[in-house]
Amino acid sequence: MAVIAESIDAPQKMPRIGILDTARGIALLAMASYHCTWDFEFFGYLEAGTAETGWLKIYARAIASTFLFLAGFSLVLANTPEIRWRPYFKRLGVIVAAAVAISIVTFIGMRDEWIFFGILHSIAAASIIGLLFLRLPAFATLLIAVLLGAGIVVDNVIAPFSLHSAVFDVPWLYWLGLSENLPRSNDYVPVFPWLTPFLFGLGIAQLAMSFGWLRSLAKLGPGRNLIARVGRHSLIFYLVHQPVLFGLVYLLSLVAPAPTPDPTLGYLKQCQASCVRSGSETMCRSFCQCTLDKLQAQNLFLPLESGAIKADGDERINRIALQCSEQAQ
Repeated sequence: MAVIAESIDAPQKMPRIGILDTARGIALLAMASYHCTWDFEFFGYLEAGTAETGWLKIYARAIASTFLFLAGFSLVLANTPEIRWRPYFKRLGVIVAAAVAISIVTFIGMRDEWIFFGILHSIAAASIIGLLFLRLPAFATLLIAVLLGAGIVVDNVIAPFSLHSAVFDVPWLYWLGLSENLPRSNDYVPVFPWLTPFLFGLGIAQLAMSFGWLRSLAKLGPGRNLIARVGRHSLIFYLVHQPVLFGLVYLLSLVAPAPTPDPTLGYLKQCQASCVRSGSETMCRSFCQCTLDKLQAQNLFLPLESGAIKADGDERINRIALQCSEQAQ
């Protein structure tokens, strides 16, 4: 994750800032803890939707924001006093290759929730967009970041001014983050709103440079602790940790399988986790409970859970969703 770009280092003229390596390492360990929760949910030890709701949802967003902030900060460090094109394209190429590999693997293994634009894709896109800001004054970059953040607030709070539109409901525009309807994904980090923390990181680095703070930051710590070492190899850690964690939980499931969950609770959790991406939690609770009641009343719940019928291909379920959506508004 962040600065996953930074982990493929070219010789730097700017001082290496150990505290950033440590921060990156802490973020990586936090990410691993979140993915461990996701793995336990996947194998049934936790209720469906646990990792995508409540405080864990906030936790995941804080981790992603940290990575992107550090990625923006590192872009400045790696390209000062001038853009070093060869190392830049080398880092970018490795990140893009890793992102493509993750998309391919998840498409093969988890076709219904594959990662088409996750954190690595977002870092790659932001690293390209960030070039436009490298030579801007710090205040300009931070102002744009603030305005972009304000746009996010407007988009999520003031419904009539929503920037989302069905115009963006096509696969080649999903990366923007402005679509109204999206396929499910296990990691979706589009440019909007996730360019915001990246630009804040870039702007803060520019500010630190203009005030001469970088040398002082470099003296805060040598960055030789174990966590900092993990942070310096962030891309490798990112690619390896989840297969290892997933495999360990899988082995646990063979020795001590999770108890059979209540399918109705699992449905509600999963439904709400999906719904809150485009609606409020109150509305989503009402909508999901309504659909569950109607599915059970029409004897459609068990066939839907078993896969005998598909949600997106059955007119009865589409009708139920429409009715409950109107009631929940």
